[in-house]
Amino acid sequence: MLILGLNMFHADASAAILQDGEVVFAVAEERLNRRKHFAGFPALAVQACLDAVGAKIGDVDHVAVGQDSSANLSKKVQYALANPARMLNFIKLRQRKESLRDLRSLLARALDVAPQSMRFQEHHLEHHVAHIASAYYGSPWEKSAGFSYDGSGDFVSTMMARCQGNDIEVLERVFLPHSLGSFYTMICEFIGYNRYGDEGKVMGLAPYGKDTYCEQIRKIIHAKDGGFELDLEFFMPLGSNQGMEVLADGTVRLARHFSDRMIKWFGPPREPHAEITQRDMDLAHAMQHCFEEICFHLFNQLHHRVPLENLVMAGGCALNSVVNGKIFDRTPFRQTWIQPAAGDEGLAIGAALHTYHSVLKQPRRREMKNSSLGPEFSDSRIAADLKQANLQYRKLDRQPLLDAVAGQIAAGNITGWFQGRMEWGPRALGNRSIVAHPGLPNMKQILNARIKQREWFRPFAPSILVERQHEYFEHNHPSPFMMHVYKIRPEKREQLCAVNHVDDTGRLQSVSREENPLYYDLIKAFERRMGIPVVLNTSFNENEPIVCQPAEAIDCFRRTRMDALAIGSYLVLKTEN
Repeated sequence: MLILGLNMFHADASAAILQDGEVVFAVAEERLNRRKHFAGFPALAVQACLDAVGAKIGDVDHVAVGQDSSANLSKKVQYALANPARMLNFIKLRQRKESLRDLRSLLARALDVAPQSMRFQEHHLEHHVAHIASAYYGSPWEKSAGFSYDGSGDFVSTMMARCQGNDIEVLERVFLPHSLGSFYTMICEFIGYNRYGDEGKVMGLAPYGKDTYCEQIRKIIHAKDGGFELDLEFFMPLGSNQGMEVLADGTVRLARHFSDRMIKWFGPPREPHAEITQRDMDLAHAMQHCFEEICFHLFNQLHHRVPLENLVMAGGCALNSVVNGKIFDRTPFRQTWIQPAAGDEGLAIGAALHTYHSVLKQPRRREMKNSSLGPEFSDSRIAADLKQANLQYRKLDRQPLLDAVAGQIAAGNITGWFQGRMEWGPRALGNRSIVAHPGLPNMKQILNARIKQREWFRPFAPSILVERQHEYFEHNHPSPFMMHVYKIRPEKREQLCAVNHVDDTGRLQSVSREENPLYYDLIKAFERRMGIPVVLNTSFNENEPIVCQPAEAIDCFRRTRMDALAIGSYLVLKTEN
């Protein structure tokens, strides 16, 4: 049985395919068309999914979409009637979404086939149910609490659920315009970070701030039984785009979120690329602090209703790894499983898995143990691309390659690491990574100057052998998908100075041999040289989507000041080119 899952006409469009209940392949469209956060129809991703299983669209039994415009319709109408000035906007939005629901025509055009050649059943699943499904059905648990939160989806911003067996029972929804995601985005915009996806950057700025504005920001968002509320006087009115607009070319553009009341309280907004002032840092700090307060209120209310130790999570706000790392101290939950593609690309997997398990009542068989679900490339393809680029290279067996790359890292050289299947989700987890020495004091500055060009306040991440995590970090709960920030132990901070953030934390990836044997053995080889079971890991890109194909990795290597490239079985050195 083949089930194709889709996230379409929404940020981070994507496709995933299940074969007899197993997620065989998944990819975001941006990795293939090279347009970040692409929000059109995922035509290339659909074709890649079909190619991965050797199928045609006529072979697909079910197509599931992580969006249902008929969900929560009464709440949408209620809001529109209470806000008559917005009524026309909501009618237009519904008309636009209905025009995009002719799935057979969309697939026929994208794949150049006749609509009558398709025999699939079509399923539409509410946005946040799809998010929770992506986490719960990927987890190893037969029962857990489920939580999803983001800016908005199908007029909901937050969902709590009880997950058991094949079923997801929704317990609570927080409806728009109240949204933790919108709260976070609004303040990010106010301090000059106004592009879709900038929220993760500002999370790194928050520790530089002070408590100056915490009391004022608490007046903008406050907890209540079963949820929270925003003071809407600080926000622009909710329109038909629900905070963002998808342009004709698939680009996502955020609408302005903050109202003039923000300016009255805090002064003029910062312009993008202007100097970051202490006010901006203090607002970032207050935003993260108040965000956390509401999150832990919600998690504790969820635990009261679902008193289990296991929590599964997804939604764009679940990428807030600072919150995730504090769950074990601030709530009774003892284990988390967070979908590696927690943002909206994960809807494709969630919709497909929900169809298989909840709709078709098929048994749960497989846990999602790693995120290596994307394309991979043969050594012959890689060699051809290296020759095309006119690069000198050496082919090495496995252990000599690991030893050579470990030597490069130990010498302070920056190495591109392109191996196996591309990761699913926004994090590079050892397949499309740039790796470096975690213990060199100037490595962060070198990486930024030579390759990444990132803001000065953004930290880099450590990848650590899972069995050594407790020696270096104050929490032992593994984080295989780089979804938790933990304190680094005081005696280890000097060893990890290039990945130790200003608040002595690190957003770690815990690496096991079972999940990624080659990357595990690379870290092990580095440990044999330097005595540190950690490498610095950042995504293989330069202001673009993470590289997918060998030619993209080679191009990034050539145009930046990267020292070495380990791509498949081949090692390329800048000194020899």
